[in-house]
Amino acid sequence: MLATSKRSMPFANNSQNILPFSSMIDAQEFFAAISHGGTPPVALSLPQLALWHAKIGNWDRAHDLSQEIPDPDGAWIHAHLHRQEGDLPNAAYWYHRARRPVPARSLSIEQEWQQIACYFCQQS
Repeated sequence: MLATSKRSMPFANNSQNILPFSSMIDAQEFFAAISHGGTPPVALSLPQLALWHAKIGNWDRAHDLSQEIPDPDGAWIHAHLHRQEGDLPNAAYWYHRARRPVPARSLSIEQEWQQIACYFCQQS
């Protein structure tokens, strides 16, 4: 299904039509867009799109997208998703693949999501 953003640009739901990492929106735009809900902005990178779906509760779509992102970036999002679902051994495996430490238990899922989202909003 084809949707239209505020910029009147098409958004395709398959990842082959998603903009490359260098076309990401910044953190302020990303967080504002998520708070408004609806259709993801056209300018989302693949990692941002995976995080978008994770945030709105579409775990399966986020998981599928994370597997399309090259390691270690995709592995980091993948790890977060398995931590979110409570599959800690699987999450630990993916944190290792991402070359990232397993987060402390005191770090909430929301806090970790924000850290990952900020990271992918700063990449260019």
